[in-house]
Amino acid sequence: MIIGVPAEVKTAEYRVALTPGGVRELVERGHRVVVEANAGEGSTIHDDEYVVQGAQIVATAAEVFGEADMIVKVKEPQPAEVAMFRPGTLLFTYLHLAAYPQLAAGLREKGIVAVAYETVQLPDRSLPLLAPMSEVAGRMATQVGAYFLEKAHGGRGVLLGGVTGVAPGKVVVIGGGIAGTNAAAIAVGMQAEVVVLDRDLGRLRWLDSIYQGRLVTMASNRLTIEQQIADADLVIGTVLVPGASAPKLVTEEMVKRMRRGSVLVDVAIDQGGCFETSHETTHEAPTYTVHDVVHYAVGNIPGAVPNTSTYSLTNATLPYTIALANRGVSAAIQRFPELEGGVNIVDDQVTHAAVADSLGAKFVEPAAVLAGR
Repeated sequence: MIIGVPAEVKTAEYRVALTPGGVRELVERGHRVVVEANAGEGSTIHDDEYVVQGAQIVATAAEVFGEADMIVKVKEPQPAEVAMFRPGTLLFTYLHLAAYPQLAAGLREKGIVAVAYETVQLPDRSLPLLAPMSEVAGRMATQVGAYFLEKAHGGRGVLLGGVTGVAPGKVVVIGGGIAGTNAAAIAVGMQAEVVVLDRDLGRLRWLDSIYQGRLVTMASNRLTIEQQIADADLVIGTVLVPGASAPKLVTEEMVKRMRRGSVLVDVAIDQGGCFETSHETTHEAPTYTVHDVVHYAVGNIPGAVPNTSTYSLTNATLPYTIALANRGVSAAIQRFPELEGGVNIVDDQVTHAAVADSLGAKFVEPAAVLAGR
């Protein structure tokens, strides 16, 4: 199979879908890997590092899309990339189609097979290809929240850890999954007052056992959220429903009652956001203010630390990339059954139930349309 790795073109996106080590694993299995020139530069990976591991460097994205049987990416294809797809191409990337209905329509028109990292789900409901970027995004969320709390950056002028004789800042993390747990870990490390809200009492018990009183866990409901964020300095939203739009847990009325200069970080923005006042921003213009509350809603938070993110992502995706290249989609699903949940689109059909529901489209079982692929 010919595997293509284009340079990412989303604003301020510096990650790349394969490391040189990933290229070598594919080449040694008999595949050809075509990498767009300078695709890895943003992650401090040079073309010659790919070449020495067996990759072929080509000058343009059009050459990558024109030659490849399978495209591996990091972020959802942008309009110019959608236009370059050939029918039957296999796409393996983050898609978040519930938040990007126009992208879904474009991919369906192209007649490709689209496998989304974020909806590959193990029997225990964990998301192995979302997990590495959730770790990065969670840790970054607290870091950027602390930055924008500084007065010079629009915030209240609060130091999260406080100082002698002055109370620390209060951080409320909504969602105790991987992103939320990592956000809380950094906030605890910064000596903030930390509250984690989640509906899963088992998850909260686990956090209690780990942190032994260094953070507060609370069962999440509308009243608790309203009460806890009212005096918070930093609120981090990390809720996720795989394949579906994120629920709007913080309403505009709640935002109105928050402290002036407090900060909201919406990690769920690439699934539509969990704050009613959120809209997606970029690393170049990351924040805006609503009701005197600073909103940070960058859709590719891990893109700010691309070297770390690229290696972490490839560590997780490579076994699946190899299986798809070696076997094709149907046989790869036999090897890794969780891949079936990642199949979002086959030709013009939507093959993930939650994605179909969010898009208002008919759901078709993947097995019904994957025969022979």
